[in-house]
Amino acid sequence: MSVTLTTSVDNAANPLDVMEQIVTANEWAFDRRSESEMAAEAPGQWCDYGLYFNWSHEISVMHFTCAFDMKVPEKQRPVLYELLALANEKLWLGHFGLESDDGMPVFRHAVLLRGAPGASAESLEDMIDIAITECERFFPAFQFVLWGGKTPAEALAAAMLDCVGEA
Repeated sequence: MSVTLTTSVDNAANPLDVMEQIVTANEWAFDRRSESEMAAEAPGQWCDYGLYFNWSHEISVMHFTCAFDMKVPEKQRPVLYELLALANEKLWLGHFGLESDDGMPVFRHAVLLRGAPGASAESLEDMIDIAITECERFFPAFQFVLWGGKTPAEALAAAMLDCVGEA
């Protein structure tokens, strides 16, 4: 049995056009650097997050990063890598990484759009919401490891506590 696939030139709309509308509606500062790149800044509870979007028309993929406003000293990076591995086990979408040049923790995700007419505003809003939610959820764990002297397992356990009620 053989399967023949017919492919056509992908005419997916540029998702950065939709992303620009979302960022503008949220009144976030942004810079549309080119047809394939955009940077924005989104406020969070713990810090402001640097959002970076890169669209590749050739492979119909939008790569997205959400960077913490936090630098990790080089001597503390090995313990943070352990925390990243533990945190990534808890994620459904995307993953955490550490920028090798400046030691900044980032959440990464890519959206495949081959064959789609474009990205929906809802899916792109969800992508940003999920990234910021995960960054907010794990930010305390990063702080506990870097400045609180906790092990990665202790930091993750403390950060994952779900508080109930009001103080």
